[in-house]
Amino acid sequence: MTSTATEIVHLADRHPQLSGEEMLASLVPPRQFDDATFASYRVDPDYPSQQEAKEELERFATGAQPARRGGLFSRRPKLPETKPGVYLDGGFGVGKTHLLAAIYHAVPARRKHFGSFIEYTALVGALGYKNTVELLRGSALLCIDEFELDDPGDTMVMTRLLGELVASGTRLAATSNTPPNALGEGRFAAQDFLREIHAMSDSFRTLRIDGVDFRQRSLDGHAVVLDDAEYDAALADAGGSASDDGFDALISHLARVHPSRYIRLIDGLSAVGLRDVRQLTDQSEALRFVAFVDRVYDAELPIRATGAPLEDVFGADMLAGGYRKKYLRAISRLVASTHA
Repeated sequence: MTSTATEIVHLADRHPQLSGEEMLASLVPPRQFDDATFASYRVDPDYPSQQEAKEELERFATGAQPARRGGLFSRRPKLPETKPGVYLDGGFGVGKTHLLAAIYHAVPARRKHFGSFIEYTALVGALGYKNTVELLRGSALLCIDEFELDDPGDTMVMTRLLGELVASGTRLAATSNTPPNALGEGRFAAQDFLREIHAMSDSFRTLRIDGVDFRQRSLDGHAVVLDDAEYDAALADAGGSASDDGFDALISHLARVHPSRYIRLIDGLSAVGLRDVRQLTDQSEALRFVAFVDRVYDAELPIRATGAPLEDVFGADMLAGGYRKKYLRAISRLVASTHA
């Protein structure tokens, strides 16, 4: 049996362009959630809030009413106030993104969008606020995964944007990126979210989802580090097209490509290769790398790397700062991607 040679490409040589319509077309659930449904959500019987949230979100998505219990003349249960938005409150690894994707798939509408908070703010950054509002106006549903609570400027832009869209009839579903080791996680995440979007807080109903924090295991793990020979062999065995870039070259290139176009940087790849990884000391470089890691992770691409372990790419000062949540999520995804 003859193996197919891997085509090696360099991300630093790619200069992708996207129109506003193409950016909108990319706002769909990550491919690992292509088939996510409420039926395929695996409820942990030890946490009743998961079943309760699943049933309530299914009603939100389909507009169904709770089943009538009792006899013919039994009183219909009192329904909670209908709101245009729902917020899923819970830690990592309890299935919030699965349920968010299930909402997206279940809403019977042609114009609906699913993206991370970073993707929506990147859209505004690339197209401008007014153009983004016009592109999104008339959408039946916006799903916002990992709503960022650590950037006041971006949060204000998103609050204003969502306010305009809700006023025109758009419904919203959101989660936030509360980290697994955050003090008070599960008790304060919802309050933080509603406080940060105070102008929109009355539009959201909060649903709590408890459960075991599976992603903590990834944070406790270690990224795979290869030597030069292992790295070359891993890329050769990747099949299809694999990227091969020096870490510094990629970091420099990310500064020249708008984050909304990172998804196109990795088009057609079967693996991402990074040589000579080092610890980042510049906040802007680190945040761009986080956005890039999100796109790689959503595309389910394995990462092969030499140099410093990828769990050490963000220094202690960064992990103690205001963007801690972003960096911890990226570390979890980096570790998982090196084991893929």
